[in-house]
Amino acid sequence: MQSPKKSNLVPIVIIASLFFIFGFVTWINGALIPFMKTINELTDAQSYLVASASYISFVLMALPASYILNKIGYKKGMSLGLIIMGIGALLFIPAAEARTYWVFLTGIFIQGVGMTLLQTAANPYITILGPMESGAKRIAIMGIANKTAGALGSLIFGALLLSGIDEVKDKLGSVSLEEKNVLLDTMADSVFMPYLIMAIVLFVLGVLIRMAPLPDVEAEDSEDATEGKSTKTSIFQFPHLWLGVLALFVYVGAEVIAGDTIISYGISLGFTGEEAKYFTTYTLMAMVATYALGVFLIPKYVKQKTALIASAILGIVFSLCILFTTGFTSILFVAALGIANALVWPAIWPLTLEGLGKFTKTASALLIMAISGGAIIPPLYGRIVDANKNELILSGIDQVQATSSAATSSYWILIPCYALILFFAVWGHKIGKK
Repeated sequence: MQSPKKSNLVPIVIIASLFFIFGFVTWINGALIPFMKTINELTDAQSYLVASASYISFVLMALPASYILNKIGYKKGMSLGLIIMGIGALLFIPAAEARTYWVFLTGIFIQGVGMTLLQTAANPYITILGPMESGAKRIAIMGIANKTAGALGSLIFGALLLSGIDEVKDKLGSVSLEEKNVLLDTMADSVFMPYLIMAIVLFVLGVLIRMAPLPDVEAEDSEDATEGKSTKTSIFQFPHLWLGVLALFVYVGAEVIAGDTIISYGISLGFTGEEAKYFTTYTLMAMVATYALGVFLIPKYVKQKTALIASAILGIVFSLCILFTTGFTSILFVAALGIANALVWPAIWPLTLEGLGKFTKTASALLIMAISGGAIIPPLYGRIVDANKNELILSGIDQVQATSSAATSSYWILIPCYALILFFAVWGHKIGKK
């Protein structure tokens, strides 16, 4: 492993720019979900396939990404990832012309493939760029870039895609089929210019990163190998790795629920699209503030493990508060999950990768596959909302009240997620280690 030097500042800034990019692309899903729901006339569960299309790529492509990185290295892998993301952005143009949901989902999936390659390279790279005990600090810096970009993306795309959505929805029930198609086609066309610009930026950055001054780094071998004892021959000999993968799986699901459902949740509670478009930003700004605190505290004042324990406990507390409050207060507790979520990713990576040595790239691919939690848990939340809403409507409750009540009560799904993270923080990360 490369020892920390002054020269690491340049690589850290470059990798932070990459985290900025996939933060921007990832967190516009909060605006895309209600947008797609309207222009394609979807149910709640169907609309959350936006998140699924993005995150399922991490399952399918993480191990191939690990293979590619072993062949071409971190830097070329990052460059290729950006270019693939640009291709996915371009697909939004024909998708908007056809107003066909599966074409939009295909574009989102291709962007997810690029992000998989980018993340599989960038996360272990920044983790092993310096001492492992300060890995959470470096990843927290990446998190500031990631979530600041996410807040900007949510605001920009919220303004571009959700402006006028309430008026369109009001008109849809009272116009002819031909007029409805014109309204929805016009709304769909609003993605054309933003995604064209995004594609151009991604292609340019893909070329620039190829020429960037990034040093080659490799992870340290495990303690067994360095002491000349019998070395481990398989990733299946590291039980803490698999527990780390599970913890990251449920964490990403919880993080995506906190960021991607909050706009739809606000609308279900009666807020207008114009008001609700800012709600994802609340979640992300809570994360940025907590990341900044983590940069200051870790590892000098707070250990990575302690930060993870505190995060999991806060997640359970805030989830309970969502369930037992209403209105804007409940929305604020969804946003407060950003505080609970911020230091989970930075802490899980170094606690999981510690001592993996030559298995680091494969382990990183498995951790990236765990991002698929964002593909599975949010749609599960959507299905629970649909089921609860239908049950309440059948019991005689009006649709508006049933929708808001079901959206609130379905947040119980977060509690077992944070309980699993707490287990990993207290015991799981130590299992199988010396």
